[in-house]
Amino acid sequence: MNLIVIGNDIPAAILDELALVSGAGAIERIDDGAVRLRSVTPSDRVAEICAGARLDFGFVPEDRRLRSMGLFCTDMDSTLITIECIDEIADLAGRKSEVAAITEASMQGRIDFTESLRRRVAALAGLDAAALQQVYDDRLRLSGGAEDLMHALRQAGVRTMLVSGGFTFFTDRLEARLGFDYAFGNELQIADGRLTGRLVGDVLDANAKAALLTRTRDELGLRADQTIAIGDGANDRAMLAAAGVGIAYRAKPILRQAATHVIDHADLGAVVRFFS
Repeated sequence: MNLIVIGNDIPAAILDELALVSGAGAIERIDDGAVRLRSVTPSDRVAEICAGARLDFGFVPEDRRLRSMGLFCTDMDSTLITIECIDEIADLAGRKSEVAAITEASMQGRIDFTESLRRRVAALAGLDAAALQQVYDDRLRLSGGAEDLMHALRQAGVRTMLVSGGFTFFTDRLEARLGFDYAFGNELQIADGRLTGRLVGDVLDANAKAALLTRTRDELGLRADQTIAIGDGANDRAMLAAAGVGIAYRAKPILRQAATHVIDHADLGAVVRFFS
């Protein structure tokens, strides 16, 4: 088992302390932002030390490398991208504070996702559908490291899947822009150029996310431990639990409990560093 520590300018004293509490056999520099401690024994003290130094870390089996993985699944809002698209759409409808409060409650696991999504979509009724393109053009930004991560995954031969409780208007465009192999989301109903406040078809919720990961994994002939899933909120719990590697990215407390790895400080490039 190796310990990967991620952060810029990691103090030597911190590395020495981590080596001591984990019984590391050697310390190796991965790059300017990550260090590998070899042959460690997991210790709760590692989390305490890294939290105090604002470092991310992960215990990773020696043989687990990016090229040994086969499927990467990511959430969209507040994970792959920096915004919650529905909150920004609601802003153009003059209802952002109301919708954002429901979004936050859903991400924390205090409201059922399907119920919360239907309530939020209903608040958009009557809005010109051109608002979707406006949000994509003016407000949607990729999270740091997203493009580098996607490049590394392609280079390693890992299939990529975008699985979102958000909307196909955005997942379709990100699929084309970043080269995802698969992309799934919820479809907003549009009539006469305006949002109706309803969805088309069934809601893609937490269970549907997990089912898509499992189905795609099986179709590709992969083992569970060859899959990575990453997300930030309660609606990602089942997906992370279904993956061999579940990563909570700047996540709500409820998701951290289901994760094998947590990224609190680094960007999405940390995924590559964990498995370098």
